Amino acid sequence: MKNTNSTFIIAEIGINHNGDLDIAKKLIDGAAFSGSDAVKFQKRTLEKVYSKEELDKPRESPWGTTNREQKLGLEFGKKEYDEIDRYCREKGIYWFASAWDIDSQMFLRQYSLKYNKIASAMLTCRELLEMVAEEKKYTFISTGMSTMEEIERAVNIFRKANCPFELMHCNSTYPTKDEDANLRIIQTLRERFSCKVGYSGHEVGLIVSCAAAALGATSIERHITLDHAMYGSDQAASIEIMGFWRLVKYIRAIESAMGDSIKRISEEEKKAKAKIRKYEWD
Repeated sequence: MKNTNSTFIIAEIGINHNGDLDIAKKLIDGAAFSGSDAVKFQKRTLEKVYSKEELDKPRESPWGTTNREQKLGLEFGKKEYDEIDRYCREKGIYWFASAWDIDSQMFLRQYSLKYNKIASAMLTCRELLEMVAEEKKYTFISTGMSTMEEIERAVNIFRKANCPFELMHCNSTYPTKDEDANLRIIQTLRERFSCKVGYSGHEVGLIVSCAAAALGATSIERHITLDHAMYGSDQAASIEIMGFWRLVKYIRAIESAMGDSIKRISEEEKKAKAKIRKYEWD
């Protein structure tokens, strides 16, 4: 189970590696440098996730002229994930992935991963949720594009399986406008489902994620990139490495500043009090 004493910070690599293992390693390096707790990828079996018609549609990319070629170019297989698994252990950082189909979740089972992730797009896939829940690994469940009723059904699956989880408030637009973040939903979800609630953000900048941490989000997930100008649909809503380092630093400072809600006079305040307070109650 994750550390309950601090915000769990996830650097979402997703498909920002552009199918290049060297880029993936640089992003892992950046996440480790920033102080992130984990990196996350995405795993798809293309024929299970997309129809033939969708895959055959024209699309210009560095890998060809169809959707199929573009998506194949972005997808890692066993060779790459074996190396990612080894490299993350070498760097001392957790890795896990969100599976977008049953075969992909089965693929991930070959690794001794500590965490699972349900992507917002998959929250209503009962078969996948039941498969993940039966593993009984701590699972992050993103709630973008979902109604309260849909979230409740997912929660019930994990509770029935006695699988530890936390919800992640999310708006599934890339990038998300600040005014659409609706961070108060973190408290709403916490009260409605009596569980921990994190935040998976797709906004530009750091302020909204810091505010989520101040509101008590138990995890923060943001996409990480080497350069916003790189090819990819997620790059614009991602944070470059030095920005991610600042985000982690800010969140840790917020945790320290939030305190324990008990009013007390600190030792430094006592010194100030002795110097500047002239009056006492009768």
